[in-house]
Amino acid sequence: MAVPPGQGAPKTHLAVAALLAVLLLAASASGDAPTDRASDGEHHPPGNKTHKKAFPVLDLKYEHVKTPFEISLWILLALLMKLGFHFIPRVSSIVPESCLLIVVGLLVGGFMKAIGEKAPVLDDTLFFLYLLPPIILDAGYFLPIRPFTENLGTILVFAVVGTLWNAFFMGGVMYGICQIGGAELGGVDLLSCLLFGSIVSAVDPVAVLAVFEEIHINELLHILVFGESLLNDAVTVVLYHLFKEFAQVGSVTVGDAFLGVVCFFVVSLGGILVGAIYGVLGAFTSRFTSHTRVIEPLFVFLYSFMAYLSAEVFHLSGIMSLISCGVMMRPYVEANISHKSYTTIKYFLKMWSNISETLIFIFLGVSTVAGKHHWNWAFVGGTLVMCLVSRVMGVVGLTYIINKFRIVKLTKKDQFIVAYGGLRGAIAYSLGFLLPKQKKNTMFLTAIITVIYFTVFVQGMTIRPLVELLAVKKKKESKRSINEEIHTQFLDNLLTGIEDVCGHYGHHHWKDKLSRFNKTYVKKWLIAGDRSSEPQLISFYNKLEMKQAIMLVESGSSAKLPGLSMQNIQPKVESKGRVLPRISKGREEEIRKILRANLQRTRQRLRSYSRHDLLMDPFEDHLSEIRFRKQRVEMERRMSHYLTVPANQEETPPVRRVRFESDRQDYTSRDRSSRDCGDDHALRQSPVSVDSMNLLDESSLPRPPQRKRQGPRPDPERRFNPREGQDEEEQETLKQLRRLSDPGPN
Repeated sequence: MAVPPGQGAPKTHLAVAALLAVLLLAASASGDAPTDRASDGEHHPPGNKTHKKAFPVLDLKYEHVKTPFEISLWILLALLMKLGFHFIPRVSSIVPESCLLIVVGLLVGGFMKAIGEKAPVLDDTLFFLYLLPPIILDAGYFLPIRPFTENLGTILVFAVVGTLWNAFFMGGVMYGICQIGGAELGGVDLLSCLLFGSIVSAVDPVAVLAVFEEIHINELLHILVFGESLLNDAVTVVLYHLFKEFAQVGSVTVGDAFLGVVCFFVVSLGGILVGAIYGVLGAFTSRFTSHTRVIEPLFVFLYSFMAYLSAEVFHLSGIMSLISCGVMMRPYVEANISHKSYTTIKYFLKMWSNISETLIFIFLGVSTVAGKHHWNWAFVGGTLVMCLVSRVMGVVGLTYIINKFRIVKLTKKDQFIVAYGGLRGAIAYSLGFLLPKQKKNTMFLTAIITVIYFTVFVQGMTIRPLVELLAVKKKKESKRSINEEIHTQFLDNLLTGIEDVCGHYGHHHWKDKLSRFNKTYVKKWLIAGDRSSEPQLISFYNKLEMKQAIMLVESGSSAKLPGLSMQNIQPKVESKGRVLPRISKGREEEIRKILRANLQRTRQRLRSYSRHDLLMDPFEDHLSEIRFRKQRVEMERRMSHYLTVPANQEETPPVRRVRFESDRQDYTSRDRSSRDCGDDHALRQSPVSVDSMNLLDESSLPRPPQRKRQGPRPDPERRFNPREGQDEEEQETLKQLRRLSDPGPN
């Protein structure tokens, strides 16, 4: 079919391009026409002319784009609702965002049910494989490591022992309620109740994140509740699969219980190991991305998602795998990638997790309307009450034990917030949705939805006014400074040294061991370049400088930057009076390496010191060493005498001596005057001769004047003597006086 050229058309490039497009479409249509007729088996008479179908200018193919269009429409609806929600501060200050999203889901689900359209249901594949991983990856990658490790013991007690307590307590009590609830609940056995208790007992990380980030609770309470919600996944998964198998078999043996305990360690530790392996691979790969910065964020996302999927293949804990992968990967990846890649990873993870969280709550509302329910007042009411009772009893009982080992005790207010913040969410709903479609399982799912709605709406809406009413300490929005980092590292080294001196292998000791192993072996394999040997303090200072520079540039204050100031741009005039030494680039780099390697070497291993086992100095002789030891002992003796209160000295017995009568009057008068005046100056002037002596008291003898000490140094081991200041002549005089005294009685 020939197409005549257009008459009078403008000679422009646009017209030529349009004409060529029409010709190509017409040629393709004419080439396809015989094939279509032959395929349809239509035979037209040779005399009749065939009429070609007109070219479709506008066509409607909704089925071709139905799935991505509906997904985009759901996300757009959720984002618009969140945007409008935050424009109304009076509502957003009272109602949590998660409650609003559930209400939106209820309205959308009701509308779709009213028009006869089948509403989408939050099944396990959509939830566990696509919506949950971004939320857990964001929480694990940006997990505050220091408060998490410092409170790891408390978190593990709440996550493991608390979840086991809630599961078995809930299962036992609900079995008792089923036995007294009438014939309708008589068919529910103990294993089914334990399975239901394992589903309801787990604290949901999605709901906790959605509520606790809005109330800005202090860091201790936030990490306790959020850490519990992350780590109780292993316990929940093990109990769920264990009781599900037992409920199908109908009997439990001792060997099955033992295998269940082994399964818990395999699931938890196996998930951590899988995540750590992928984290090391991701960190090692980031060493070689310096020439292709564009693909750096993709490695973080892909390795993390592969860790989650690999754990799910072997029925391990995918949440534990994602957390360990993010924690292991982050410090090394951030040291290798560029700042732009780090910003991309940060904001993409926040956006991805926010979208997933929004869709989870909306789908939860839609599934509530679209799903089947079986309501039983006794079972649902008992579930709601027992969830609160078991949570309070578990937190109070475990805190009583934990406070015996904690330095910072958990107060009554803290216990109340931890117990009241145990929210249930979409994980419990998804596990309940996986149960076989039976009447009792439908009743279980209805009770689970009721518990989720109560915790999210009632507890989520009232926890903020309760925090303000109880005056619970809130989170301080402050940025860390280099001064705080210096003091933090100083206190860490100080506490590590105290533990080493005391011989106590505590938290700081093992932390220092791990840090030394990381610096010695791990960093040089996972971090590229000289940054592997860079001290932590310098690395932190570089981050602060980069953040400050970015803030100044974004605020338009680029003139304040040192690198952009006019003083640095203008050529500097060298002073004539002072000539600075010039260092080559190689020498400067060598000095930098030396400083970087020796700037922060704390706790060097030194030789043990003992004053009883001193090493001989090769430059001194043996006599100088002995003299040094004697001087040290003498100094210690003097210091001990000065720092202690001396005991009362025993008075020596009076010693009498012989004196002539001629001197008696003179001595007696002088002795009386000395006693009256309290001074022995007169006695010192009296002549004392050996030829004229009498029986007198030695205590009344005059003391000679003090002289400078001469002669050899006294023995340092001698006992302290108050007369040790006298010289040899005084000692000899006293000896002669004692010899001439009367040794017999009066």
